[in-house]
Amino acid sequence: MDGNGRWAKAKGLQRKEGHREGSNAIDRLLDIALTLGLKNISLYAFSTENWKRPPSEITSIFSLLDEFIDNKLGRLQEKNVRVWHSGSTKRVPRSSVRKIDKAVQETKGNSALNLNFCLNYGSMDEITHAVNKILSSRKEKGKALDKAIKPSDIEKNLYTYPLPPVDLLIRTAGEQRLSNFLLWQSAYAEIYFTDVLWPDFDKQCLFSSLEWYAKRVRKFGGLASS
Repeated sequence: MDGNGRWAKAKGLQRKEGHREGSNAIDRLLDIALTLGLKNISLYAFSTENWKRPPSEITSIFSLLDEFIDNKLGRLQEKNVRVWHSGSTKRVPRSSVRKIDKAVQETKGNSALNLNFCLNYGSMDEITHAVNKILSSRKEKGKALDKAIKPSDIEKNLYTYPLPPVDLLIRTAGEQRLSNFLLWQSAYAEIYFTDVLWPDFDKQCLFSSLEWYAKRVRKFGGLASS
């Protein structure tokens, strides 16, 4: 969800106002996603590299997250949306961790849509964390540490497990890179790039991305079926 800061700058606003409008964009698209029957959405809310930003901007991002949960949790419950969190809680403000945990716990029985917030998330960190978790578990159980680690072992220890692999990855604001986002899960994702800034990403933008995706031929390394 890129382009919040550029959206604000273009309008002569502070960057935090761009992040606020970006949060509003999530809310606007949620009902559309539910109507379309989408089952899983992951949002790159804050990366492990975003700690390099000015402290004031970091504070505003987490304040908006807290505000979103406070204001929208009831509606998410009504809409049968389940909240997930993928990422580390290290360095995240304790107040935000408590709110995230509350949202995750209170919605864990919901099944209409999985809304996964990738917060303090980085894919390289995630894969490293998964491997270390496997090794630690083997050590605790007295198992051989030199036994080969299988892809399925890593997958079961990712932050996102048991959510499915990514089908469609949407990158806004003209950027054409993955930026350390769901690298393992996006191994065979179709990647859609758009110049639209995230706060301006609306219903028609979502439809355009889905129409583009529907025309893709997904071979997963094999041959296209006739």
